[in-house]
Amino acid sequence: MQDLNWTNLPFGYVKTHYNVRSVFKNGKWGEIEVTDSEHVTMHMAATVLHYGQAAFEGMKAYCGKDGKIRLFRWKENARRLQDSARGIQMAEIPEELFFEMLKKVIALNKDFVPPYGTGASLYIRPVLFGTGARVGVQPADEYTFIIFVTPVGPYFKAGFKPVDIAVVRDSDRAAPLGTGTYKVGGNYAASLVGTQKAKDAGCSSPMYLDAKEKKYIDEIGAANFFAIRNNTYITPESTSILPSITNKSLEQLAAHLGYKVERRPVAFDELSTFEEVGACGTAAVISPIGDIKDLDEGKTYSFCKDGKAGPVSTKLYETLVGIQYGDIEDPFGWVTVLDI
Repeated sequence: MQDLNWTNLPFGYVKTHYNVRSVFKNGKWGEIEVTDSEHVTMHMAATVLHYGQAAFEGMKAYCGKDGKIRLFRWKENARRLQDSARGIQMAEIPEELFFEMLKKVIALNKDFVPPYGTGASLYIRPVLFGTGARVGVQPADEYTFIIFVTPVGPYFKAGFKPVDIAVVRDSDRAAPLGTGTYKVGGNYAASLVGTQKAKDAGCSSPMYLDAKEKKYIDEIGAANFFAIRNNTYITPESTSILPSITNKSLEQLAAHLGYKVERRPVAFDELSTFEEVGACGTAAVISPIGDIKDLDEGKTYSFCKDGKAGPVSTKLYETLVGIQYGDIEDPFGWVTVLDI
């Protein structure tokens, strides 16, 4: 194993010892395979290559002060992957198989779980894709499911500090009644143009508005959007955004801490009335937003004027991370302590 600087890890891929795999064939899932190979061999007519049959999840394992490894809401990830599979007509992963593979891959790579106090975690990537050969648009009859892991630092280099966002109107990540509510590869391919445009403007991520009218806030690149106003946690309701497990958790946590919670269409025109805004997801947990740059209108909406996250975002972030690492009592039953 290579020597890793745990406190300065990037958010990226680091080779670990093993990954685990299972193949769906002849109507059933096969035995779990353990391999140290980082590569996949497939037919040139595999549906993942031609028709985009691919879905994935993002999860993390955390080492607590007690040295025990914790998973956060893994059942929600398993169920969301099943939902994505149904959405693009792939074989679903049984919850039991999902958890068995999770435990095995973490145990096999236990020494890659970053130590407590480093701010790093073990990122877990379950990925499901069509490997059956098809010429003609139709679902495959064979699927491969892989879980690999990699130790990661913060998603944004700045960590829990404000990032800048650019409004993008000339491309859409997803459309109503499309695949936006599923965590499928095609959505991320569709977001690359907007992501590059945001980076060219010196920003971390794009803000997407609704595809139909461009009046409502949908998502922040690969993360959900939230805002704080009058002690209320506000997040968009939309038929084209991914149901973030982190966002769902923050809604419950906000209510538990005494804040009001609103999940509703959020008009772009409301931006100037918000006290705090942020992006949330597994990778970053919460990324407070400093500036939102409307490139088309030549206008900038500024938050975090002192260069720090707002008090509500900070409280939510510290509480959620505290629960994930086992530092704060988990009143929701979200955390699973692994016996490995």
